Amino acid sequence: MPNTDEYIGVVISDVARLLRTEFDRRVRRLGITRAQWLVLTRLHRRPGASHSELAEMMEVEKATAGRMIDRLVANGWVERRTEASDRRVKRVYLTSEAERVHKRIWRVAEDTVNAALIDLSGAESRQLMGLLQRIKKTLVSADDGERSGLSVPARKRAPAATARSNGRAAP
Repeated sequence: MPNTDEYIGVVISDVARLLRTEFDRRVRRLGITRAQWLVLTRLHRRPGASHSELAEMMEVEKATAGRMIDRLVANGWVERRTEASDRRVKRVYLTSEAERVHKRIWRVAEDTVNAALIDLSGAESRQLMGLLQRIKKTLVSADDGERSGLSVPARKRAPAATARSNGRAAP
């Protein structure tokens, strides 16, 4: 049986889970959940998103996104505005209070990542980021329908023994 700690998908998943856990621990005292922060972050990047767009960005059902937005409206962090061209569509925007909360929590997120990367040099951190961005671009391209699946051409595939030793084996 293969050692799953050698599979890049498992390692990335473990690192992401550990970062989320540490982030949650650090922001608990600020009175906001990770889910709420994710909504604030998405709206900060894309002000005026609709309920459906937010649900898609967060990979949750529309009803779940709606409940999250309801709680954020009650907290005074977001507001809904009716779209002028289609009164059925509600656009969601951050309030000035939410912008302040977003800045505070963003600092916590940066501190969490910086603590996780403390054993890497600046060059290693930049290299890791560059490699992860390339992987993300590949996956986004596949998701956008630019390619059918993620099959790797034979010339790019690493031999099985090499793939396993350098973390490139498929999960």
